[in-house]
Amino acid sequence: MAFHKIIDSLLSKFYPDGYNAEDENFTKLLATISSHYTTFERDKKITEHAFTISEKEYVNVTEHLKEQGEITKKSVEKLKDAIIDLDPSTANAFADGDDNIINIISFLADLIKKSKALELDLIRAKEVAEKAALAKSEFLSVMSHEIRTPLNAIIGTIELLKYHNDLDAVKKELLRVMEISSENLLSLINDVLDFSKMEEGKINFAERDVEIKTFLKNLKLANRVRAEEKGNSIKVMLDDEIPDFVKGDDLRLGQILNNLISNAVKFTKNGTITITATLERKTTEYVDLFFEVADTGIGIPEDKQKLIFERFTQANNNITREYGGSGLGLTIIKRLLLLQGSEIHLTSTAGKGSKFFFTLRFKTSDAIVAEGPKLASGRSDLNDIHILLVEDVEFNIFVAEMMLKNWNARVDKAENGAAAIVKVQNNKYDLILMDIQMPVMDGYTATEEIRKFNTTTPIIALTASLSIDIQEKASEVGMNGFITKPFNPNELYSIIKRNV
Repeated sequence: MAFHKIIDSLLSKFYPDGYNAEDENFTKLLATISSHYTTFERDKKITEHAFTISEKEYVNVTEHLKEQGEITKKSVEKLKDAIIDLDPSTANAFADGDDNIINIISFLADLIKKSKALELDLIRAKEVAEKAALAKSEFLSVMSHEIRTPLNAIIGTIELLKYHNDLDAVKKELLRVMEISSENLLSLINDVLDFSKMEEGKINFAERDVEIKTFLKNLKLANRVRAEEKGNSIKVMLDDEIPDFVKGDDLRLGQILNNLISNAVKFTKNGTITITATLERKTTEYVDLFFEVADTGIGIPEDKQKLIFERFTQANNNITREYGGSGLGLTIIKRLLLLQGSEIHLTSTAGKGSKFFFTLRFKTSDAIVAEGPKLASGRSDLNDIHILLVEDVEFNIFVAEMMLKNWNARVDKAENGAAAIVKVQNNKYDLILMDIQMPVMDGYTATEEIRKFNTTTPIIALTASLSIDIQEKASEVGMNGFITKPFNPNELYSIIKRNV
C-alpha cells in the first residue's frame, strides 16, 4: 500500500469533514504517522534479514553436523578395525554393528592393559638377556685367561728351544709339531673370542705407530716355514711411496692379513702367495693403503664366493676335514674391516687361485725409524736395561725371564702386586712388566699405588684376556701399554723398546 493512501485513510478517520494542512495539530499528527511508518519499514527489513540469516545458519549447522557424523562413523570404523587387528578375538564383539563409543573405549582399555603387561614381560626378558650376555662375557674372559696362561708357557718354551743348536732332526720335528699345534689352538681361541666380542659390539681400535714395511716383512717371516712345508713361496711387493710409519691398530691389521695369508698357504700347494701393499692416497691427516693377498691355490667357485664370508661356513663340507679351520676367519675379517669403514673384496677362479684385497685408512704419523743394536746370534740387545717382572705363574716367570736375559736385560721378580710395590720403592727400574690377575694384590691396584709415588717408570700390562674393558682399565690406572699372552719374543721386545 502506497504511503499517501495510508495517510489519506488515516486522515479521513481523524478529520471526516476535511482538514487544514496548516493546522498545528494536523502537522504533529502527520509527523507522528511518518515516524511510525519509517520505523515499521526498518523493523520489517531487519526481521526479514534476520529470518534469512537464521535459515542459512540452520542449513550450515545441519550440514556441519552431518559431516561430523560421517567423520565420527568413519573414525569409529577405523578404530574398530585397529582393535580387531591388534586382537582378532574381538571381531565377534563388533559383528552386530555396535558403534557405541563406550564399548569401543572399553575394548581399547583392555588392549592397553594387555600391551602394558607385554611391555613388562619384554623388559624382564631384556634384563634376563643382558644378564646372560654379561655371564657369557665373563665366562669367555675367564676361559681366555685360563687357556692363554698355559699356552703362553708352551709357546714361550718352544721359542726358547728354537735357539738351541744341539737339537737333532727328530727333536726339531717334534718341536715343529708342537709349534704348529699350539699356534692352531691359539688361532682358534682368538677367532671364537673375537667373534663373540664383535657380536656384543665390544671391538675398539687402538692408534699406535706402525712401521708398515717392517710389519709386512715380519708377516712373511711368520708364515714362511709353514708355506715352505707345502712347497710354497711368499713374496712381498711394497710401494716405495708408502710412509715409514702410520697410526693404526697393528694387532687388528695383523689379524686380518694373517688370516688371509694363512688361508692362502692352507689352500695352495707348490705355488706362490703374494702380499702387496700400495699407497692409494696421502694427505696431511690420513693415509689410504691398498692391501692384497693373492695365491695360486685351489680357488673358489663363483657360486660359493659370497657364502664363504658367512659365519661357520666354508666353500664345501670337505674343506674342514681336509684343511681344518673354524669357518670364522673370513667372517671376522669382513666385520673388522666394516667396523673401520672398509670392506673385503674377492676375485677367484676355481683351480687357478684367489685374490683378497681391501683399502684401509690410517692416520699420519711423525715417528722416525730407529734401528736397535743386534747381538752376534741375531737376537736384539736390551743393553743392560733393568726390568721388574711381576707374575705369579711359575712357568710364565721362567719363560719371560729367559727371554729377557737372552737380550741382556737385568731382571728382578715379584710374585704379586704387593711385593712389586716394595721392589719399586727400593729400586730403580727402566720398565715394569705387570701381570693383571694375581693373588694378594692384582696388577691394577699395584699400578695405582705405584703411581702415587712414581709417575715416570713405564708399566706394561701382561694379560691373558683380550677384553676391551681390561685394556681400558689398564690405561685408566696409569699403565703405558699392554701385551697379551701368549706373546712371542718379537712382540715382547718391540713393546719394551718403544717404552724405554
